[in-house]
Amino acid sequence: MSDTLQPTADGEHDPAFDQANRLLEQQQFAAVVQLVQKLGPAARPPTLNAAGLAATVLQARPLAESFYRRALAAGPAYAPTYGNLGVFLHVERRHAEAEQVLRAGLAAAPDDAAIAMSLANLLSLRHRHREAEAAFRELVRRHPDHAEARFRLGGLLLTMGRYEEGWALYEARYDPTRKGAPDPIDFGCPQWLGEPLEGRTLLVWYEQGHGDEIQFCRYVPMLKAMGAAKVTVVCKPALQPLLATLEGIDRLVPAAGVHEIETHDYWTYLLSLPHRFATRLETIPARVPYLSALPERRACWAPRVPKDGFHVGLAWKGNPELANDANRSLPSLATLRPLWDVPGVTFVSLQKGVGEAEAASPAADQPILNLGGMFEDFGDSAALIEALDLVISVDTAPAHLAGALGKPCFCLVPAEGLDFRWLLERSDSPWYPTLTLFRRPLGAAWDVVMPRVAEALGKAVRRSARAPAS
Repeated sequence: MSDTLQPTADGEHDPAFDQANRLLEQQQFAAVVQLVQKLGPAARPPTLNAAGLAATVLQARPLAESFYRRALAAGPAYAPTYGNLGVFLHVERRHAEAEQVLRAGLAAAPDDAAIAMSLANLLSLRHRHREAEAAFRELVRRHPDHAEARFRLGGLLLTMGRYEEGWALYEARYDPTRKGAPDPIDFGCPQWLGEPLEGRTLLVWYEQGHGDEIQFCRYVPMLKAMGAAKVTVVCKPALQPLLATLEGIDRLVPAAGVHEIETHDYWTYLLSLPHRFATRLETIPARVPYLSALPERRACWAPRVPKDGFHVGLAWKGNPELANDANRSLPSLATLRPLWDVPGVTFVSLQKGVGEAEAASPAADQPILNLGGMFEDFGDSAALIEALDLVISVDTAPAHLAGALGKPCFCLVPAEGLDFRWLLERSDSPWYPTLTLFRRPLGAAWDVVMPRVAEALGKAVRRSARAPAS
């Protein structure tokens, strides 16, 4: 949806619009709808557009579309309606109609950044990457200070493997003008922009999800190799026992203890390190393993895995709070049912929290050892994964953990909302040599992927049976 409501294009004052806008701000969505229904044919385009927003929130989707259509018919020059209707149709998966509406909106208002952003995002999500790139570039050309557009263009270029420009644009994620960007943190020292580190101290600040920290912590040893006298890494608490095994960290601090950190010469975001090291596809630091389980954790978890057979850890759900989780997470454990047709496999649940209830009460034809619910942190996860033969995971932290541990992993990757780190089309990952990617086609269900996963699992089991005992 558009970020703001705009008054009538002709500038004429509309008291009904003022009232609708106030009601929206007060989240009185039903009252907005009632107001417009009372106005009937007298409702003007901005007020109808406001009613469309309100009806969308109320999940009255046919009514919302009717308000938007009426607004366009009555005021084809009123740009915000194009943006809101375009996004509405995109969410409804009526992609061709959404594109048509958004292009009409840009024809009516070429400088409308919200409409341009919606169109570029639509093209990107439909895997029309070259067209999306052109749309983002035009948006940035017209609005050079549009941080969200630069960030989105950066992510698109990274997905396309064009790292040189992609990493630089990706830095816009923390631009203070970008909507939703966190407040800047005063570290009492300048941000590291690639200056010499010989004899200097550096603070590395965590960001984004657990998987991101696991993936990009590989750069920390490279900081020490530049001669840094001290590297302090701040991490999410659940990762502390895992990152304690990473080379190059002089001090590891959980986020809750940041008030105890002394001033350093420089600070950096973790995900800025690929940019600072000018990472290209051919220079990704991909030596694995770069993380491991603590010995005492191994001693605790290894005995819980049966000695005989082929052992596969499963993670079929990610964090439901993430925007793209509906696309990356499987509907249920039942989606993986074809894997149980492969003989000789013991399945182990890696789910903690979401998905844990399914693992505790699986279907009779999907027996699974429910160990993930016993995890206290990622130190436990690492110890269990080290005791397994293979991990099969959706695009979430266990896939990154398996890759960082050098453990074979089948990673299930959605087409919708594809994360830039998995690039395009390829079935391998330059970030994790032991990962095999299984991509769900655009618009398809996960069911179409499972026969290929089951076939690959069968081959892995057979290879293991032929391998000589170590």
